Amino acid sequence: MAVSEKDARHYSKFSGEAMQVTKFVSTESSRDNRTWYCVDADGKVLGRLAARIAMALMGKDKADYTPNVDNGSFVIVTNAGKVKVTGQKLDKKVYYYYTGYAGGLKCKNMGEMMERKPEQLIRLAVRRMMPKTALGKQMMRKLRIYRGSDHPHGANKPMELPM
Repeated sequence: MAVSEKDARHYSKFSGEAMQVTKFVSTESSRDNRTWYCVDADGKVLGRLAARIAMALMGKDKADYTPNVDNGSFVIVTNAGKVKVTGQKLDKKVYYYYTGYAGGLKCKNMGEMMERKPEQLIRLAVRRMMPKTALGKQMMRKLRIYRGSDHPHGANKPMELPM
């Protein structure tokens, strides 16, 4: 059987039978048409909100999800200071960070974080649900968090994120 040089790569060297060819569809072009979502955190539970935001940032809510490609959406979170937590987490959950100096281990409970930096609280919750890789850091750059109800991204025409 004579096979053209172009089609020869689809035939096995040993048996001469046709091999099955797997085609890969790239999702690189989806970067151009990313959607912008807006979430109002007023009265929402922190963990459930963070899980939904992480899904949108990774692109897992899209049909063309690929684990090694960043094809997620941009997410804007407003009213970060009005997010709810359940149970006694405000008093008992402790966040630790290290200053870099000897004896520089600092700790704050969730109540203190909620008063001073509620944006940081949501960012930490979402970051801990993302991949711990360089791609995860790149995905986190698409998250915008604001304490109040105003944001400067009106020109991007954000849609409401379905919960």
